[in-house]
Amino acid sequence: MASNAQRYLFLFLIGLVVGIVGTVMAMRAIDARQDHFPTSVMQVQQWHMGQLKANIDQSRCAATDTLPHLQGLRTMANDIQPAFGSLRDDARFSKHASDLRATLDAALSSPPLNCAGVGTVLASIGEDCKSCHQDFRN
Repeated sequence: MASNAQRYLFLFLIGLVVGIVGTVMAMRAIDARQDHFPTSVMQVQQWHMGQLKANIDQSRCAATDTLPHLQGLRTMANDIQPAFGSLRDDARFSKHASDLRATLDAALSSPPLNCAGVGTVLASIGEDCKSCHQDFRN
């Protein structure tokens, strides 16, 4: 009797392992089919915004510290409409993307030279993002 119980336990454990492996493979296959471009664009922009905020917190607000992040944000702003292809033709979405690019162009043409200026630019960028998210997120 003990040997039958051991066999059943062994088969149960093999089935459990095979089930876990199958589930992981299925989840990876589903994830591979998703388009990660929109999420990636937003994550890169969020990272640059975080770096600008960290610069303010560390009082590192010279143009050499902020310009790379503003340029990165501006480059990523070019990818917003292609990333969200289903919204590309929406006039409100296009306006939000255009407003963000205009804010970043203004910041790059006259870069902030102190932490107060970086904070103002960061707030303006945040407002552009917030207005778009209010209309299109969820």
